[in-house]
Amino acid sequence: MIKKNFLPDMKRNPVYQREMTISSRSARLPVIILLFNSILALVAFLDMYSAVSQVRITAEIQYSRFLELYIFVALIEFILLLGLMPALTAGSISGERERQTLDLLLSTQATPAQIVMGKLFSSLSRAALLVISSFPVMALVFVYGGIRMVDLGLLMVLYTVVALFSASLGLCCSALCKKSTIATALSYGILLFLLLGTYVVNWFVASMARTGAAGYVNQVGGISAQVNSGQFFYLLLLNPAIAFYRIISNQAGNGDAAENVIQWFGARSSNFVLDAWIPVSITLQTILAVLLLAGAVRHLDPVSRRKEKRRKK
Repeated sequence: MIKKNFLPDMKRNPVYQREMTISSRSARLPVIILLFNSILALVAFLDMYSAVSQVRITAEIQYSRFLELYIFVALIEFILLLGLMPALTAGSISGERERQTLDLLLSTQATPAQIVMGKLFSSLSRAALLVISSFPVMALVFVYGGIRMVDLGLLMVLYTVVALFSASLGLCCSALCKKSTIATALSYGILLFLLLGTYVVNWFVASMARTGAAGYVNQVGGISAQVNSGQFFYLLLLNPAIAFYRIISNQAGNGDAAENVIQWFGARSSNFVLDAWIPVSITLQTILAVLLLAGAVRHLDPVSRRKEKRRKK
């Protein structure tokens, strides 16, 4: 049974109110939003100006140019969420520990769950401002067609899960580490492994399998058997970039490109996971984010820490 204080009302959460008050008084977030949307708007208008100039010369409208603009903006926001969320959360708890205010915070009526959820939703609120503020630029593609509201909704679901997962990773590392620098490095290291390490592991295993199969064929002759990376292939379900790649490829009308992820590592046989890759990947990343948040809450709980110390003794 889930405790009521594990999912507290954010309006009554003192940690959330404190974090949002501090953020609203700072000029950093408005400046970031201004610069981010200025860059997106500049790129969008330059691309549209180039398309209109080409129409005047060739009398041909290339609608793919506007779809490419949508893909570019979506990619920028995806990279921004992955890079920004750990930076916002990795120092949230460890920073309180460095300022020697964490024990004081735990001595109040705020529970460890309220502290973690307050830190989480304050960072998600700031990220949501960036994503929502970019809607006018992304909506330019609706003027010329090619993208449905359902497609944009699916992309927003992925953004939410990516922000939740990366923020939860930063919070868990922040709760485990005493220094903010170590927590930040650890969270980015784990995130980098999920983005690149899962691909490298599959590439290495598939390459070794192909080398072994080629050597066997040279010795005994015959046709080389199909090789793949085996069960390591399913590590890619935890890779947010793969899910983003498949969603964008489907929306861009390039379904074959989405299947390249499967073909790279020789996984030709179809099954439920491969057919429902996007919902399965989103579900697994959400479950992992919940587990990371639960780990952060457990580590902050003084009672749980005392029990662990007694067990070690």
